[in-house]
Amino acid sequence: MDMRSGRGLLVAGLLTLAVATGCSTETRLAAALPAATATAPAVHYVGSLTLSPDHGTAGTTVIVQAQGLPASTPLSVVWKTANGSWVLTGAQHEIFSGRSFATVTKPMGTATSDTAGNFSLSFQAPQDFGFAHDVIVQTQAGDVVNKGSFTLLPQFSISPTSGPAGTPITVTLDGVGYQYLYNSWFLEYDNKFTGWLSSVTTHGLAVAVVPATGAPGPHSLTSIEGAFTYPYINTQQSPAPKPTFAATFTVTGGTPVLPPPGPSQGFAPQPGVAPGGTAPAVWSDPQSAPVGQSAVLHGRGFPAGAPVQVTWGRVVGNRVGGSGWDEATAPLGTATAAADGTWSLPYTVPDDLGGTHALTATASGTQPVTGSFTLTTSAFAITPASGPVGTPIHIHLKGGGWTATANIYMVVYDNATVGYVCAFNSQGDVQLNMVAAGEPGYHYIDLYPAIYNGTDVQGVDDFRLPQLTFAQDHPGEHLPAFHFAFQVTQ
Repeated sequence: MDMRSGRGLLVAGLLTLAVATGCSTETRLAAALPAATATAPAVHYVGSLTLSPDHGTAGTTVIVQAQGLPASTPLSVVWKTANGSWVLTGAQHEIFSGRSFATVTKPMGTATSDTAGNFSLSFQAPQDFGFAHDVIVQTQAGDVVNKGSFTLLPQFSISPTSGPAGTPITVTLDGVGYQYLYNSWFLEYDNKFTGWLSSVTTHGLAVAVVPATGAPGPHSLTSIEGAFTYPYINTQQSPAPKPTFAATFTVTGGTPVLPPPGPSQGFAPQPGVAPGGTAPAVWSDPQSAPVGQSAVLHGRGFPAGAPVQVTWGRVVGNRVGGSGWDEATAPLGTATAAADGTWSLPYTVPDDLGGTHALTATASGTQPVTGSFTLTTSAFAITPASGPVGTPIHIHLKGGGWTATANIYMVVYDNATVGYVCAFNSQGDVQLNMVAAGEPGYHYIDLYPAIYNGTDVQGVDDFRLPQLTFAQDHPGEHLPAFHFAFQVTQ
């Protein structure tokens, strides 16, 4: 690991941010968070508090020493941080509305001051969002009597550090911040923009996996902060200076590591079970699967012998054309309820947009009964799998989504972002055409989930970027990534 900006610059950056904005770090942080709904605790600063050290990585032992506080009083030490969440709005959570952080505290220890108001205790700096955290001393009633600040320094690592082409490289950035100008970081591979490292719901921990690409020899992986789409290359001169991290991976000789066949990369079907209780219900088994999967729809609580009409709910249209999009239904089939009111209907998962679909069953004289099914994205094999430079390459997906968080995949070639593909207007069908490029050998094509558009109250612009941390931190739908290899021949 190479921390190009020193520890002192990192700590000083927080002070620089406060000066540049004309307010304290505490004030700026509060401005970016939702207003508190509970009554604020009383604050009566007395005595002094020191933290030793006042900065370090997660796991650092921090010694808290207090003097001149209320005498012979039980006191607690708490760590101020936040819980992050994605904000999705709209009737079907189809609109991306940014990220939200709510302040919380974590207990770090308790002590009773002596007759002079002094105490000492130690705690381990937790794994958390990085940068400045208040360390607060408070009474049992929650009144604040003093506080200090600890700067949690980010850490960057890769594993392994060598291997043949295609080796999966796990990239870990721990200690991403949650404040504005601290919560959006990126990854570059050999100075090529690869994608975005998010940690909104993972408390500052960003983990991604990218393939080793390039000729045998050393290759650089770099992580840089940036709020506006791309890395802020001279971030050391920004209003909020931050370090740039770098690590080296050595591509060795040997047999290249190839991704599994496209059809095996999507999510496996998930079994469906009957809802609890005895009320009329509809459910599918499996309850989630890709296009073309054989499934059975089940129902209960219907009139004996009644014909049951079943429809498949769907969304049609697009988000950019003049007609927009709308909800619609398509017939799925007809079943007949047995004497006990149950029925079954075999069906094949329709060729449609990915995401949640309503399964509505209607019998004459009764209210419609609705269940749901989740259609997952799937892929075919890359065609062809080899050829000279300029060979047309075709990649085909089914079940692409339609919401702002699911309707595009970003295309990355040899760890360099190329562009995006969209599934909405084509009802979930994605046809990606590109040409082979590069030196003879294997080249890697990755499709990562992304956020198409929306708003973010913090002003962070992470739209239409490969979200490398999709597996743990993607807003909304749980989506797969897809990976392919093409062999350029002489």
